[in-house]
Amino acid sequence: MNLSATQKLALSLLPFALISACGGKPGPVGNSAVPEPAKAVELDRYLGKWFEMARYEAPFQKGCDGVTADYSLRDDGKIKVINSCTKEGKTTTANGKAKIVEGSRNAKLKVSFFGPFYGDYWVLDRAEDYSWAIVGEPSGRYLWMLTRQAQPEPQVRARIEARVKELGYDWNLVRVTDQG
Repeated sequence: MNLSATQKLALSLLPFALISACGGKPGPVGNSAVPEPAKAVELDRYLGKWFEMARYEAPFQKGCDGVTADYSLRDDGKIKVINSCTKEGKTTTANGKAKIVEGSRNAKLKVSFFGPFYGDYWVLDRAEDYSWAIVGEPSGRYLWMLTRQAQPEPQVRARIEARVKELGYDWNLVRVTDQG
């Protein structure tokens, strides 16, 4: 499948497993038994700006640093998604939308950056105060660790790493994101 420059940009910023819908070779499976989300998500507390602390490196995100995601409510009840990435000194953004999966306690979403193609976005766990979240999807190939601060404290990083391992993910596949 030939992708336009816009689609390639969106894929480079897409931490939501749309790679299978748009072509390309996915990364290795880092968890063959992805758990269901641990907690319900209060949407109003989850909305806002997140910084990517670390992720499973994927071809569509290769070379991205300074990664952020901004979530806000749209007038139609869906969620507006704005992802940004700095690659080779240039910051790019991609706009998408998300919808909540019914019956998921707001912890599972479907996210789209191109028309009818939606990928899974599962909030696997989060801090009680919504200061961090661990996001994955059912294949176990994609994983993102998000924080509210660009430079989280060492104890927060350690807690997230421990929780990622408790959830069954291979920490050796994690790539720490440079937030500058």
